[in-house]
Formats: sequence, structure tokens, C-alpha cells
Amino acid sequence: MAADNKRDSERVELLGALHGEVMVFQPTAVRQMSHGGMQVETAFKLQLDSLHEFRLTLGNRSVVVKGRVAHSRISDVDQDIITYRTGVEFIELSDRVAAAIALFVDELAK
Repeated sequence: MAADNKRDSERVELLGALHGEVMVFQPTAVRQMSHGGMQVETAFKLQLDSLHEFRLTLGNRSVVVKGRVAHSRISDVDQDIITYRTGVEFIELSDRVAAAIALFVDELAK
């Protein structure tokens, strides 16, 4: 390996396109929550049936949940800013995370 080459392996130039996706954490406002899902507000549209991981702070606990986008719609337009409301169904919750969500939701419902 040459002294000026810091890579472990050589990169190969691609002829044509190879499509990929990137996961970027963006601020998300949770507007409603139940044991089975939540409604979130974002500045961007989430694709129907897409899967996402959400980091949530539930009181003094922090959890990561996987959710499937059930629906998404524009909720507000203010000049150049569009706000979307999206329904997310929780999937594959571990027992620990499901219990934390249930405790949080039940406390808020009191």
C-alpha cells in the first residue's frame, strides 16, 4: 500500500448507477401515542409502508422502536414550510420496550 493511500482496499469505479439509501436522524415531534403506535409530525414526508427506527425519550427512559408508516399527509403549509402528520405502527417490539411504552402511555392517560 502506498504511503499516500489510506484505504485498506482499492475502490472500483461503477459504470451506471447503484442505488442506495441513507438513514439520517431528524427531529420528530410525537403528537399522539398508544400501545401500538404513534402519530408524528415532521418537515418531510415518510413513504407509505416504509420502516424506520425512532429514538424516543419516555420520561426518564430512552428506547428505540421500529415502526411502519401506515399513513402520511400534509397537515400545515406556512409560506415555504410544509408539515406532515404521519401514523406509525410499532412492529417487532421487545417485551422491555413494549412495557416501557405501556407504562408511559398509561401514566399520561391518568
